[in-house]
Order: sequence, then C-alpha cells, then structure tokens
Amino acid sequence: MSYALDRVLIVMPAFNEAEVIAQVIDEVQSELKDATVLVIDDGSVDDTAKIARSTGARVLQLPYNLGVGGAMRLGFRYAALNDFPVVVQLDSDGQHRPSDVPELVKELANADVVIGARFAGKGDYEVRGLRKLAMQFLSFALSASIRTKLTDTTSGFKAHGPAAVELFAVDYPAEYLGDTIEALVIGHRAGLKFTQVGVTMRERAGGTPSHNPWKSAIYLGRAFLALSIAFLRPTRPLGGR
Repeated sequence: MSYALDRVLIVMPAFNEAEVIAQVIDEVQSELKDATVLVIDDGSVDDTAKIARSTGARVLQLPYNLGVGGAMRLGFRYAALNDFPVVVQLDSDGQHRPSDVPELVKELANADVVIGARFAGKGDYEVRGLRKLAMQFLSFALSASIRTKLTDTTSGFKAHGPAAVELFAVDYPAEYLGDTIEALVIGHRAGLKFTQVGVTMRERAGGTPSHNPWKSAIYLGRAFLALSIAFLRPTRPLGGR
C-alpha cells in the first residue's frame, strides 16, 4: 500500500534546539509540503517550543526531559488519536534530509518500519572508536535476532506504517537507546516487518553533539544493557496479527 504525504506525520523530538529548529522545520515544510510537522519539545529550557510554533508547526511540550523515546511515544499517541497512519521520526538538529522521506514512506509498501540507514553504501557518514564497535555489535546481534539484515540499528530516522503506529502508541520504551534497540525487539516480537533504505547524513546544523570519547565508552556499556533489557521484556502481541 502506498501513502500520500498528507497522511504522514513528521515527528521531531527537540531538546534545546532553538538555534536551528526554525531552519530545520522550514526545510521539512518546503520539501514535504503536504505532510504535517509535529515538534515534541522534550523539556527544553530555551525557546525551542516558541520558535517552532512561529513556523506553523504543531507543538507538544513535555514538562521535563524524557529523552527521544519518551518524546516519540507521545508522537505515536498523537498520530493514533488523530488518524495519521504513517509516522516519520526525524531529528530536529538538521542531520536528516527531508528529501529522503518519500523513499522511506514508499518502502512501507514492503515493511512496517523502514530505517534510514547511515551505513548502507550511501554517503560518507562515519563513527569511530568504541561507539563504532557498539553499533557494529548491535547491528549484528539484532539482525540475527529479527532475521533481517540491518546495518544501522541505532538510526533515529525511521518511517512507521499503521501496524507500527498502533503498537508503539501503547508500547514504546522511553529508556536510553530504547527507541532504537528495544523498539526493534518489541516490534519483531509483535510481528512487525523491518527493512532499511540507505540515506545520507549531514553534520548538525547547530547545538551540541551528544557524543565525545568519554561518552562513547558509556554508550558502549549502555548499549549492552539496553540489548539485555530488550530481550527480557514480556512480549505484547499486536491485535489481529
């Protein structure tokens, strides 16, 4: 089944992105004129929400910072309550290209979740050190577990079809890395089908990067913990599947 962009909700989790949020929303609205943009202000202490509203985007505000998983859970619930069959997660820092969205949405004809993969032969995005090791391990382990080859299981650029929206509106992990690692396992156990599309990443348009060498070491440990938690969680079957 194919989906028109007027049935697509672009969910953009944002934490203290006042410096770039207007620029990013403007590009999304220019590239995807018929899609609806929803910014989830994740407890920002700057003017992220105010600036996002000034662009005409829809905005929901969380009272404190929950992380990407918590923000996306709210986005899925909003989509389910407002009859959007497709949710596309897109970063608010300018790294993801809105021009890639139609290809991800098109591939929903063959899967329930389409991952915009940074390491799938397109572009020159690169990570190094312990963070790279963690990503490679997670991709190997999760690909084997869900029996689908994925090269970028921690990507935050994803398109979700109706079955995924239905599931994640009621069962989506808010923990660190849960929105990537744990969500894959939850979706697989519920019967969702995953695939990926190669995308080109850009440098952040502004703000502060979330990783440095010290944080990369912490990331490695948390990645292993998140993977363990994912497999220990009880399975929630998807209605009718």
